[in-house]
Amino acid sequence: MDPSQVLAASTEITSAALAGDDPDAVLPLVVRSAAALAEADLGLAMLTADDGRLVVEASYGFGFDGDPVGSVLSSRSAAARAARGGVPVVTADVTTDPRTAPFVPKSLRGYGPFAVAPFGTRERKIGALAVYRKKGAAPFEPGTVDLLAAFAAQAGLAVVLAEGSTARQRVAVYQERERIARDLHDVIIQRLYATGVQLDLLGRRLGKQLDARESARLVEAVDQLDETIAEVRATVRALRSTDPGKPADRDLVDSVRAEVRIAGELLGFTPELAVEGDPTDVPAALSDHVRAALREALSNVVRHSGAHSVHVDLHREPHRLLLRVADDGCGIPRGVARRGLRHLEERAIAAGGSSEVTSSPRTGTTITWQVPL
Repeated sequence: MDPSQVLAASTEITSAALAGDDPDAVLPLVVRSAAALAEADLGLAMLTADDGRLVVEASYGFGFDGDPVGSVLSSRSAAARAARGGVPVVTADVTTDPRTAPFVPKSLRGYGPFAVAPFGTRERKIGALAVYRKKGAAPFEPGTVDLLAAFAAQAGLAVVLAEGSTARQRVAVYQERERIARDLHDVIIQRLYATGVQLDLLGRRLGKQLDARESARLVEAVDQLDETIAEVRATVRALRSTDPGKPADRDLVDSVRAEVRIAGELLGFTPELAVEGDPTDVPAALSDHVRAALREALSNVVRHSGAHSVHVDLHREPHRLLLRVADDGCGIPRGVARRGLRHLEERAIAAGGSSEVTSSPRTGTTITWQVPL
């Protein structure tokens, strides 16, 4: 493996990441380059799941029992240990070495020489990058393993860059959708509603001065405005939906989980979520307020807190719905604009509830948002 080839491959991958490519599109390029640089018959990119196991997400070459993509490796496997510990593992035969043999999937038992390096950065451990040669082939040399580890670290940084770019694009899309939804809700709907009220009052004032046809046309105009308002409200719910592919009136808990998941992608770790009670009967309008409040609270955490842990609680009690978002970040600095927090309070008040914020540099920030049912 030539160091100049490593540099060239890393540059290509970094360019793809900076171009805004999705991480899922960058991974096949990473694994193909790793296999070529190591002169391997198979390369695998494995990402760490929440339970510590590794899932094969991209491959170059094929296993002897089909494509290994989707295979799951134990959290005790050599690849998982390399991903956690940051130290490469190499063996002359992956199927006989006691460190690796118990964890080799069926699709990989036709391979012998094996090397795996941690994939990612020190702060963002993504998984592992592994290469294999067929049984009987020469083992991987120490120099090859060292260069594989260097390439895995550089490629991991590129994937982290791609994740960040994708996350920023997603945030921009959600912010634009929220802006449009807010304009529709706060401006367009209000104007349509005011026009409808004025027409209705006009019809009452004129009373018998209008003939039957004119009166019917006025009533029809008011009805059309009501239908338009309903359609705009449905559009607002769709725009504020976390996943535009799902219906706007989906289960509140599902949408809360989606908001938490997206926040986790932006933070680099998944916030803890606790749901108590059954919020499935919460009215749609109130659910919209809850979704927007959670999005605003998590947005503040992502942008300002520097937190290492976040807890989200959703409690459905007999007479109220309580949302709490707590982080261990730096607290809210003095002099920082609190527009987002005002939006939270405005939404709570609009639904007859309240929003409280406690914050300090030592304990972080906790937002308690509650509305009556």
